[in-house]
Amino acid sequence: MAQQHTAPHFDALETRPPEAREAELFGRVEQALAAALRAPAYAERLKGIDPHDVKSRAALAKLPILRKSDLPALHKAAPPFGGFVPGGLGEFARLYTSPGPIFEPEAPKPDPWGAGRACFAAGLRCGDVVLNTFSYHLTPGGFIFDSGARAAGCVVIPAGPGNTEQQLEIISAFQPSAYAGTPDFLKILVEAGRAAGKPVSFTRALVSGAAFPPSLQAWVREAGIDAYQSYATADFGIIAYETEARAGLVVNEDIIVEIVTPGTGDPVPEGEVGEIVITSLDPRHPLIRLALGDLTAILPGHSPCGRTNARIKGWMGRADQTAKIKGMFVRPEQVAEIGRRHGEIARLRLVIGRADELDTMTLRVELQEGASAPSGLAATLQSVTKLKGAVEIVPPGALPRDGKVIADERPVG
Repeated sequence: MAQQHTAPHFDALETRPPEAREAELFGRVEQALAAALRAPAYAERLKGIDPHDVKSRAALAKLPILRKSDLPALHKAAPPFGGFVPGGLGEFARLYTSPGPIFEPEAPKPDPWGAGRACFAAGLRCGDVVLNTFSYHLTPGGFIFDSGARAAGCVVIPAGPGNTEQQLEIISAFQPSAYAGTPDFLKILVEAGRAAGKPVSFTRALVSGAAFPPSLQAWVREAGIDAYQSYATADFGIIAYETEARAGLVVNEDIIVEIVTPGTGDPVPEGEVGEIVITSLDPRHPLIRLALGDLTAILPGHSPCGRTNARIKGWMGRADQTAKIKGMFVRPEQVAEIGRRHGEIARLRLVIGRADELDTMTLRVELQEGASAPSGLAATLQSVTKLKGAVEIVPPGALPRDGKVIADERPVG
C-alpha cells in the first residue's frame, strides 16, 4: 500500500542511530547465512562457516567473495540461479533475466527493491504522476522504479524506453510531473519535445543506469528539471540514492555495503576507492558478499539531510572490464562471442566513449591476414549486446596488447 508522507524522511529507519542499524543488520545475518547454507552452491562455498559466528563486519569480511562477473557461467551450469537460491521458484513474485545472462527473482512483498526511499528523496510524493522509461521487458528495471514510485504514493505511466514520438504524446496527455529513467533518454525527450513544440511537463527526475556527469547535470538543471541520481542493480534494486543535500549517495536500508580492494575482498580504509561488495539479508534470496565490479568510496560522516546511513561517493569506474552502456551491462564474454561468429576477425576491442552527453560504442577490429571485412558485423554487435554501435576496421597491430577487450574511455566524475 502506498504511504502518505508528510515527514521529511521516508520512515524512521533512515534516521536511527548508526549503532542501532548495525546491530539490527548483523542480528539478521545469522538467519540469512543459515538460509544460504540450504542452497547447494552456498553450502559448498561456505563449508565450515557457522552462521552464529558472523556478528561483525570483521567476521563478514572473512567470508569468500562471489563475483557478479562469474554469475553468467554459474547460472548456465546450474540453471536458473546457479544453486544460490535455497527454495523453489514458487516462492517469488516475478522472474527476470539480465544480460549475461544472469537470472534474478523478485520477492513477493511491497517495494521489494527498496526504491521507495530513492523516489521519496527525489521529491516524489503522493499523487505525483511519474513517466517510468526503464524497461519492463524481462529485466527488473521498470518494476524496480515502478514499485518504488507507488510506495511513495505516485501514479506510474509504464512507458518503457524508446518510441520518442509516442512518449511525447503520452506526456502531452497525462502531464507527468516526474521522470524515471536513464539521464541520456531524459535529454533525448527534452530535446525532442522542444523540436516538436511539445515541451515535457516534468520538473523532477530520478535517474539511474548510465553516467550522469556534471556537464549533463548542468544541462538538465538549465532545462528546469531537478534530477536525483540512484545507484541500482538488478540483483539488489536500489543500493544508494541521492538526497536534497547533494552530498553523495546514501546507502539504502536492509543491505550491508563493504568497499574492498579489487581482487582481494579485503575492506579498504574509509575514504579509499575500492570495489563495492553487497550482502542482502532476504532468506528467500540471500546474496553473501557479491562483488559488483564497480568502484566507489565511503564518504566520512553523515548526510546533512539527516539520514544516518553511510554514504558513497557514487560510481567511480569499473574494477573489471564489464561495462554499463546506456543502462545495459556488456561483458567480455559477449565481445568474445562476436569474434567466434566471424572467423575473419583476428582481434577485437570494444571502446566506450561519450559524445553529446550520450554513451557511444565502437567495435574496433583487426582482421586475419588476407581477410575481407565481414558482412553483418554491426548486426552481430547489436544482436549480442542488445545495443547499437559502430564498427571500425583497424590495421593489424593497431589494438593495444594490454589484455583488454572492453576499454571504457568515458570521463569519470
